[in-house]
Amino acid sequence: MPDGSEQGQPDEARPPSARSGSRRARTGRDSSGEAGSGRPAQPAQSEGERAREICLRQLAVRPRTRAELAKVLARKEISDEVIAEVLDRYDEVGIIDDAAFARAWVSSRHHGRGLARRALANELRQRGVDAETASQALESVDEQDEAAAARALVDRKLRTATGPPDAVFRRLVAMLARKGYPAGTAFRAVKEALAARDAEAAEFADAVDADALADESTDLS
Repeated sequence: MPDGSEQGQPDEARPPSARSGSRRARTGRDSSGEAGSGRPAQPAQSEGERAREICLRQLAVRPRTRAELAKVLARKEISDEVIAEVLDRYDEVGIIDDAAFARAWVSSRHHGRGLARRALANELRQRGVDAETASQALESVDEQDEAAAARALVDRKLRTATGPPDAVFRRLVAMLARKGYPAGTAFRAVKEALAARDAEAAEFADAVDADALADESTDLS
């Protein structure tokens, strides 16, 4: 016998309000079609907010120069005006500092990779550091530092180097050249290292005129 309740009745027999409530219960959505989370819609992100978010993501990976960040923002189609505004503010509060970046880069790459000043200057230029800022950072590496670093690199390579002394000599000089060392520094470092290696290498090194080779290389460059 029917008990007068709505339970068991088809949707068509229920009042409209009961049918819509049933749909909301099954789908979790209200009549507007939005999920019934009760959360307000998030406002659209401004261009400045987007630019700051991009910068912070870049800086979370490693320090960046102003030029590097500007290049990334331009690639993301941020306007020049907003780029300047955001980066000026980051300069002001010290989030980006090209001078500090250059000093840290020179220290890390010289001591970690054995790069000479010429190679370091090239890397800083590629990252948008201006010549004056780069020059100040490079003052921390002098000729004695370069000579010591070159000799350390050669000694390390000599431990596993094979072949006649003349071939080893050429390979080591070429290695130092790729790291930005001047010809004179490279020739002298390899000559001294070979002289201390063994009798055969010492005999070869004794015949090498490092200064003459350096002058010849300078004339050909």
